[in-house]
Amino acid sequence: MFTLTISDKPIAITNADEEEARELLMSEDFKEDLKYLESEGAPLWDGIATLNVRAATEEEKAEFEGADFDDEEDDEDEDEEDGPYIMFLVDVTDPDEADED
Repeated sequence: MFTLTISDKPIAITNADEEEARELLMSEDFKEDLKYLESEGAPLWDGIATLNVRAATEEEKAEFEGADFDDEEDDEDEDEEDGPYIMFLVDVTDPDEADED
């Protein structure tokens, strides 16, 4: 498992192998999501701070393994391959959904 850090703060973890983790977590699409999604009222990433992918710590792995992923969706599409999961390690909000409240 690998963790994405922003300025050394753990932000997200994935169960992908190292090559795929770097591809996913450092992709332009994911970077755009990081600039859009918020934590504690501010974007996760300002587009400038250092992004890094590193091996996950035991604590991060335990948090990931304890997560309750929605497996019911997977049961409906059994023919689809399970891809890697990405889980945020911080509370994340979508500003568009927050505006609807």
